[in-house]
Amino acid sequence: MKKQETYDKLIAFFEQNMPNVETELQYESPFQLLVAVILSAQCTDKRVNIITPPLFRDFPTAEVMAETTPEVMYEYVKSVSYPNNKAKHLVGMAKMLMKDFGGEVPDNLDDLVKLPGVGRKTANVIQAVVYQKAAFAVDTHIFRVSHRLGLVTDKDTTPYAVEKELTKHFPDEIIPKAHHWLLLHGRYICQARVPKCEKCGIKELCKYFKNHYHPKKD
Repeated sequence: MKKQETYDKLIAFFEQNMPNVETELQYESPFQLLVAVILSAQCTDKRVNIITPPLFRDFPTAEVMAETTPEVMYEYVKSVSYPNNKAKHLVGMAKMLMKDFGGEVPDNLDDLVKLPGVGRKTANVIQAVVYQKAAFAVDTHIFRVSHRLGLVTDKDTTPYAVEKELTKHFPDEIIPKAHHWLLLHGRYICQARVPKCEKCGIKELCKYFKNHYHPKKD
């Protein structure tokens, strides 16, 4: 099967089985999504969604958050991974939004990655989810799933290499959804330690399944 054929069958499967898909992070504005995505680095969305309601209640906008301190912010985010760094990043991010961007979340990669705590992956999430741009955010789930399915090659050893390959084969208008398709598939089915191949609807497309999956014998 040619690579594009695999992509086309994958798209057909997810369009039928997961047509309306969105981030599991809870937010009500681009600023709140940016905060949530920064907090979600090496942390679960479930944990982030637990801590953000009081955080968003007290700091609903960049303007309000820019007036606080990392020490105050730490008390809100102390149960996520790397809370000291994230507290500093959030306050710094809010200050830069106010100073350089009129309090608005930028819509492009170059400006987004200037913000404290924002790397390429976070910037691509914002571009795709908020602005519906063809930006593919590659996290650990997507990196793993892309290799297992054979969507990328063993030579694609960095998130950026995977991003370029995925962007090449998914149509631009599909990319904001495709990010969530692969992420959720990795989170709930194609898990890192023990993938649930028996529950997978696309195993016939999967390189990993063909090479590694051996069902238990009675």
